[in-house]
Amino acid sequence: MQRKRARNPHKVGANKSYEAAVISISTSRFMKYGSVKTPEEAEDISGRIIIDLLENAGHKLRLYTLISDEGRSITEAVKTVVNDVDVIITTGGTGLAPRDVTIEAVQRMIQKDIPGFGELFRLISYDEVGSSAMLTRASSGIMEKTAIFCLPGSPNAVKLAMEALILPELQHILLHVSEG
Repeated sequence: MQRKRARNPHKVGANKSYEAAVISISTSRFMKYGSVKTPEEAEDISGRIIIDLLENAGHKLRLYTLISDEGRSITEAVKTVVNDVDVIITTGGTGLAPRDVTIEAVQRMIQKDIPGFGELFRLISYDEVGSSAMLTRASSGIMEKTAIFCLPGSPNAVKLAMEALILPELQHILLHVSEG
């Protein structure tokens, strides 16, 4: 079922550029490749998709990093860049397996939750993958004045979230976050 998306008047003329950090979270990939500076060094398709879509929208990549799916690693990676970028996008570690701890690590740092992101992501994912959409815990929130989006590791899920939700609303979200 194809849903009609309403035009948002808040985005008319929106063309501001933001700085972003992409944190790819995968214990197996980290064990194989270690700490890398580009997604190509780790065969990280999802990380590359995020970066390409951000840059094609006129935003700047400030940092890409690959880390293991451990709470402490995730917390450190987010805290390291939160005051230096406008948006942090993580990919991986949002599933139901015991090793998937991205959501738990990030939620402890979130000061303001954006529940609609996860809800909408699961809704539009349902159109593509059916009832398995409920298995993702994709989420978003605000820490300091930085938007944080936690995406699954699937390239298709990353592309869907970026194109349908994050990029169309990023300026609007950051406008509200920066209000005094």
